[in-house]
Amino acid sequence: MNRFFTLLITLFILNFSSNLNSQNNDHYTIIVSLDGFRWDYPQIHGTPNFDKMAQKGVSAVMRPSYPASTFPNHYTLITGLVPDHNGIVNNVFWDRANQRQYSMGDSLTRYNRDYYKGEPIWTTAQRQGVKAASIYWVGSDIDIKNSYPTYYKEWADQPRLTFEQRVDTALAMLNKKEDDRPRLITLYMDEPDASGHHFGPTGQETKLMVNHIDSLIGRLIEGIEKLPFSDKVNLIVTADHGMTYVSKERFININDYLKPSWYERAVGNNPTSIFAGKENQDSIFQALSKIDHIKVYRKNKVPKNLKYGTNPNIGDIVVIPACGWQFGFKPSPNIGAHGYDPSYPDMQVIFFAFGPDFKENYKGKTFDNTAIYPLLAHLLGVQPAPNDGRFKQVKSFLIKK
Repeated sequence: MNRFFTLLITLFILNFSSNLNSQNNDHYTIIVSLDGFRWDYPQIHGTPNFDKMAQKGVSAVMRPSYPASTFPNHYTLITGLVPDHNGIVNNVFWDRANQRQYSMGDSLTRYNRDYYKGEPIWTTAQRQGVKAASIYWVGSDIDIKNSYPTYYKEWADQPRLTFEQRVDTALAMLNKKEDDRPRLITLYMDEPDASGHHFGPTGQETKLMVNHIDSLIGRLIEGIEKLPFSDKVNLIVTADHGMTYVSKERFININDYLKPSWYERAVGNNPTSIFAGKENQDSIFQALSKIDHIKVYRKNKVPKNLKYGTNPNIGDIVVIPACGWQFGFKPSPNIGAHGYDPSYPDMQVIFFAFGPDFKENYKGKTFDNTAIYPLLAHLLGVQPAPNDGRFKQVKSFLIKK
């Protein structure tokens, strides 16, 4: 009797799990990332289409992972792993094992799959029979885990699609025959990041770009509404990091405090990883710990809230500037920058979502961007790979079923 009862319970659990993973198997999800779209840009610059999204669905503020920069956070969004765990610890970093520099602008390292850890959501989906498409998302044109999205665009191909063409391409994918249609589309736009860098978060040119991006989101929404299955499409719009003002006056020069003989190399501006022999690490730490507007940590002492310091490609000493300050060999020529501690509001980003799985006119609490991966897995009805995300942070955004 006990064995029979145990069998019944096991069958019930397996059936419940199967239903949970397949409950949304006829829904589609589009996630759009707008590079450098700070959380308060809608209030500063005016975005009627984002306002409509908030009314139709969910709005919230999202915290990026540390460091708050493009490549680390785009890869976090689709793996659920913080940069310390996903391998992309900064836009530029030193590879200790191979004694070379990784850079998002260097094709030899950017396209090397060995740097990319974890499992992208498109791989998770396709392993479980769900087609996926990507338009320029970080990692989508790299052979990670011997896998690419079903459909994808090569960043290196020229000319790149305009923003309008990217929106139209996403819509064209949704207009494919049902058997060929992707149920997940990840879409990347590389603005308003450049505008924020060059003209500042509140600059007139940044406002014009934010307004343009908002109109493109309106174009995407209109296209979705014309689909015969529009009631089955979830749309998420978010970003990788925010933006803050910097200046040459708020710059700390490494050469003013450290002797070149003390360290092997210093890589990255925010944070800066300093690689040095054990015999010099105390001298470096003591010299930098007295300076205002920066924090200096030994690699194994970086604050736990930053979740940063276990990856072998992080320096022995990590220098973290205060928001709006710079540390390195020369100040940036730009007036806008990012990469800072995600607890600073200027680094935080938008999150808007609507569709059949989201509540209407719901204001969510601030959450971590590692929750996006398990959220996408839930919307697709697939089992997520191991990740750092906490689905409970976003569970309240969803309609109970």
